[in-house]
Amino acid sequence: MARRADGFHADGTGCGVAVTPPARSGTSGGPVGTSGWSRDDLVFYGVFLACAAAVATVNAFSRIDELERFQGGRVPLWQPVVWEISSVLLIALLVPAVMWLTRRFAPRPPPPFGWVLAHLGGLVLFSVVHVTGMGLLRALAYQAVGARYDALAPLGNWPYELRKDALIYLAVVAIYTTWRLLRAPPQRPEPQAAALEVRDGARRLFVPVEDILWVEAAGNYVELHRPAGAVLHRAPLQEIEARLAPQGFVRIHRSRLVRRAAIAAIETNPSGDFAVTLKDGRALAGSRRYRQALDAAPA
Repeated sequence: MARRADGFHADGTGCGVAVTPPARSGTSGGPVGTSGWSRDDLVFYGVFLACAAAVATVNAFSRIDELERFQGGRVPLWQPVVWEISSVLLIALLVPAVMWLTRRFAPRPPPPFGWVLAHLGGLVLFSVVHVTGMGLLRALAYQAVGARYDALAPLGNWPYELRKDALIYLAVVAIYTTWRLLRAPPQRPEPQAAALEVRDGARRLFVPVEDILWVEAAGNYVELHRPAGAVLHRAPLQEIEARLAPQGFVRIHRSRLVRRAAIAAIETNPSGDFAVTLKDGRALAGSRRYRQALDAAPA
């Protein structure tokens, strides 16, 4: 039976070379990890499906108008619908694999070029599966209504289909990569350990706060007690208390601060005063006036 240039047999049954829709999605691309689906991935995929459905609907009606206007004859609505649904369905099934490949081989400035080769291979596989799969789906749909469609016709025109598939594939990779970058949590700088600057004449010593176990007033100075030994620092205890309170230090005596996390035990005396035993075994006297603040301080 003779086949017309528009891909239809002379008896009016659809066959052969049908236009594959440029099923691009105007979606946002996506954010973290090389495997598994995050909530952002699901959002991206959902938006992609919605956009793909919208594009397929527009393409179906546009195809009907083109065929009727330029080639004459009326085209049954179900045929362009089958063309579009078969193409978009295959693309929708393949996009998760493209997303996985993008997470696994994220585009980045060269060198190296490994991700380029990975996506070139991914593009070829994407196009072959897409074109072959939509041809089979169309053949099954046509057979269901008593018509005939050549399942291998799209594959026979593969160079043409590959160009359109390349646009779809590259758009998904680019937009998904951008989406992931925009949705990734901001990189926070590593917090640096706080330190007290201790001046000794022309010499300056920076004592990490995490090394200080307790602080004791000594006239116009304070002693910063560390496992490595005490350091004398010219400053009133009240000023040091204000600086160290956010670091977990609490006053236990009018002349003494202690790191709450360094306390191993607290023993109350009959008078209401108490003794604090540090984890290194040292004992410090505390005043009942400051017991409430000590109990309220987080361990």
